[in-house]
Amino acid sequence: MKATQLLNNLGQSLWLDNITRDLLTSGTLKHYIDDLSVTGLTSNPTIFENAIKNTTAYDASIRRKLKEGKSVEELFFELALEDLTQAADLFRPIYDRTNGVDGWVSLEVSPLLAYDTKHTLAAAKELYARADRPNLFIKIPGTKEGLPAIEEAIFAGVPVNVTLLFSREHYLAAADAFLRGIERRIEAGLKPGVGSVASVFVSRWDGAVMGKVPDALRNRLGIAIAARTYKAVRSLLSSPRWQRVYSSGAWPQRLLWASTGTKDPLASDVLYIKALAAPFTVNTMPEGTLKALAKHSKLGATTKKATVRRGTFVAHLKLSRAARRARRGTLTASYAGDATHDPAKVNQRLKLTRR
Repeated sequence: MKATQLLNNLGQSLWLDNITRDLLTSGTLKHYIDDLSVTGLTSNPTIFENAIKNTTAYDASIRRKLKEGKSVEELFFELALEDLTQAADLFRPIYDRTNGVDGWVSLEVSPLLAYDTKHTLAAAKELYARADRPNLFIKIPGTKEGLPAIEEAIFAGVPVNVTLLFSREHYLAAADAFLRGIERRIEAGLKPGVGSVASVFVSRWDGAVMGKVPDALRNRLGIAIAARTYKAVRSLLSSPRWQRVYSSGAWPQRLLWASTGTKDPLASDVLYIKALAAPFTVNTMPEGTLKALAKHSKLGATTKKATVRRGTFVAHLKLSRAARRARRGTLTASYAGDATHDPAKVNQRLKLTRR
């Protein structure tokens, strides 16, 4: 049995962190769904940029839209929506079969709106309405300004993929925004079943401290922070607050592991996949990582450690002092709580934190 199927059997959803028109028209994405247990898909502006510049598949559409007088941003979102609505239709049977647990695709609002609550919310509503697909998440960054937009989007019934989270604290802030939106829907007599995932970026931590920690901690910081976050998720899902909204029909906000492609050439190409195998989570991975995982037939000892009863990843929960110092000194100013509004700095930071 392929390791991709083993992840699915464990209770983790395997999503593809990529989208291109060629993936759709060639039948490759359908192959990944049928043969590699892929049950969802994520995208971001960088993925689309690479897709557009590395193929001629978009050229005819781009020429036509430019003749129509479309702006660059209008053109981008039209192309993205064309691809993602097709992908959403491919995943729709999974969405229906799992009653909305799985089968999602994601479209991100403009990165330029990362610190603009009002326009982020307006863009989220508009893009979701234009897509007209129930299984499409709108990705909203978990910045300080993004959190109110997340709450309002959830209240408005817009499914949200909260992106660019880097720690337990970031996750808890995003989960709180999600829960506030759901609680308000319940109070207003609206159906509370609005989908959401919280995307925690993992490998960026290890890249940030590479060469700054002992060899024994190489490629361990991201996994340790993921462990802390997973423990917080399990605690929240057993809390009275969550139980109340669940009893009213709310859907759980699932934890999604992002940035799980291996950056260290000396490490295993499936390092973060095996280490982050845990129930009730999603792992969205680059296409190369998916192909590498498909060559494996087992997940190894990590699966045995990933038990809900023990909170999972127990071996990684105890960080050394060096790892704690590195964690405090790296990326802690990113996103949530950051008051920077300079678009150039926003673009630079978003570029640095992609995949």
